Amino acid sequence: MFWIANLLVAVVAALHIYFLILEMFLWTRPLGLKTFRNSIEKATESAVLAANQGLYNGFLAAGLIWGLLHANPGFAFQIKTFFLLCVIVAGIYGAATVSRRILYVQAAPAALALTVVWLA
Repeated sequence: MFWIANLLVAVVAALHIYFLILEMFLWTRPLGLKTFRNSIEKATESAVLAANQGLYNGFLAAGLIWGLLHANPGFAFQIKTFFLLCVIVAGIYGAATVSRRILYVQAAPAALALTVVWLA
């Protein structure tokens, strides 16, 4: 169960690295435009804000990776719990303010990972 929990945490971290890439580097490119359903005009105007948001997603990924790599299991549990809760809160806020899709793409995987981390 411990390995499944860590695998799910790694998946959430990988998702946030992907979000970082989309928001910081691909925001005005075809994949970014399609993913976020933006026009090139809207994307160009909001590129700096998206890059900032991408940076925050990178911090979430870094925290989750830190939790995966930490040698002290008790502290690693606390790190993973904290950062997964941050992802869940961000996902709920994004779903309430931007798009319901964020609930399924961001908050749900983190909630599943958190549940399995607690059970492990």
